Amino acid sequence: MNNDLPLADLPPDGAASALAEGHDVRDLPGGAKAAIEAVLMVLDQPATATELAAGLNLTVAVVEQLLAELQREYSGYTVKAPDTDVASDAGFSSSPRGFELRNIAGGWRIYSRTDFADVVGRFVLEGQTARLTQAALETLAVIAYRQPVSRARVSAIRGVNVDSVVRTLAQRGLIEDSGTDPESGAILYRTTSYFLERIGIGSVAELPQLSPHLPGLEGIEEFYDAGRM
Repeated sequence: MNNDLPLADLPPDGAASALAEGHDVRDLPGGAKAAIEAVLMVLDQPATATELAAGLNLTVAVVEQLLAELQREYSGYTVKAPDTDVASDAGFSSSPRGFELRNIAGGWRIYSRTDFADVVGRFVLEGQTARLTQAALETLAVIAYRQPVSRARVSAIRGVNVDSVVRTLAQRGLIEDSGTDPESGAILYRTTSYFLERIGIGSVAELPQLSPHLPGLEGIEEFYDAGRM
């Protein structure tokens, strides 16, 4: 294994081991602040400074300082002088973002700014009538057949991050929280009665069987060879 590879070039399940082997998030583009921001973008529940520090191999003090800086940046306080109205050549801006970083019950998470609640609400509701993407359909199929299942498991099966797709499916009422995994604590998902209604079945037991569509043992080698082409 090449120890000079940055975390971005490693598979997701290798990130923790990479940190343990001495990789420093401060060497990544944007440094530690960008690393914290990347993690915050995919959180589905608030994380404490201690949790972020442990996951990124940083001190709690550094994480708290960077969180405060990000919070100010998102609110438009990135210029040196508070009365500066024009963005500088360095990319500073006095305009707030459409999202903000909140510290709620001791945990940090990125939320859309409350000023845009009506805009976001209209977009989400009007999007209910849009057709599901291929990625959403594939993710929904995995959840339907493997439920209850965590996002990490779905991601492993599909080979891609499914965080945003899962949020979309939940917003459309097709999947719901089914508790947590007793071992990992991860949120588990299952399909809803609305999902059954939309596809016209009474229970998940009526889902089509997958076995007739899978290759037999005699054809499994040809199946994998075709996938490599």
